[in-house]
Amino acid sequence: MTPIPYLIGIDLGGSSAKGLAVAASGEPFAQHTLPFDDALPFGFAIAVKELVGRIEKEMGSSSKVIGISAPGLASRDERSIAHMPGRLTGLEGYDWKFELGRDHPVPVLNDAHAALLGEYWLGAARGVDNVFMLTLGTGVGGAAIVDGRLLRGAIGRAGHLGHVSLDLRSPRVDICGIPGSLEDLVATCTVHERSGGRFGTIQALVAAVEQNDAGAILVWEDSLRALAIGIASLINVLDPETVVVGGGVSRAGAMLFEPLRRQLARFEWRPGGHAVKIVPAQLGSMAGAYGAAFNASMNSARLRQVQSS
Repeated sequence: MTPIPYLIGIDLGGSSAKGLAVAASGEPFAQHTLPFDDALPFGFAIAVKELVGRIEKEMGSSSKVIGISAPGLASRDERSIAHMPGRLTGLEGYDWKFELGRDHPVPVLNDAHAALLGEYWLGAARGVDNVFMLTLGTGVGGAAIVDGRLLRGAIGRAGHLGHVSLDLRSPRVDICGIPGSLEDLVATCTVHERSGGRFGTIQALVAAVEQNDAGAILVWEDSLRALAIGIASLINVLDPETVVVGGGVSRAGAMLFEPLRRQLARFEWRPGGHAVKIVPAQLGSMAGAYGAAFNASMNSARLRQVQSS
């Protein structure tokens, strides 16, 4: 029986790795998640190797196209993560092609970049050549595609959209050293402080809003106003057709998107009445794995083109 050609996408998180086998058309074949001990030296690598082995065993053949999504800034040659201080010791400079024992490139991509590529390939940004994505969770991640090309920047730093300043006089400084950042005004990491100690998670805040808690409503409305101003500002910089909103906070659904669109109508510059679409992400927690597979597929196609020229 002829083996089915497929891609492998791996999304490495802080304490687990997600992996999938997917056809070049986007049809998924297999999907697995494997936790690891982040205190164990190279625990992340052990998990990824096991995931790849498990997927290839299930598929009955090896894959020639494997991509990795990971936190941190990817190196220019995409062989490794070049900068990821403080977490996943050993990840910086870890050469996935060598360590996985492959004779073909195993490109590595920043996790937010990968999530947007996944949505661009198969999800909420499919067919959209100008789009940016915000992932709202513990922090605010981001990525942008401009004229059909993923925006990477000089050192892979492009897309840190949560670290734009909305309040220069704020005494609070985020992890990038920015005062009053979008992340600090809307993310879970500061909701305890923003709510005067009442709520520890966005989910708890939203639950209180649903119960018509006046204090919770004020905090939620302030968060959405900051998010709308941040999005409107980024629209002026990137001029997208669509903005994709993902992450755990996006699961608030209509509680998030309906008031966000109303707030955005107050601040967005709309020449000729043109309003940017605000849509929820579609691929959930597997977006990064899909994006890693897609990135590896594009790299493989470019390599074949070079070799045949």
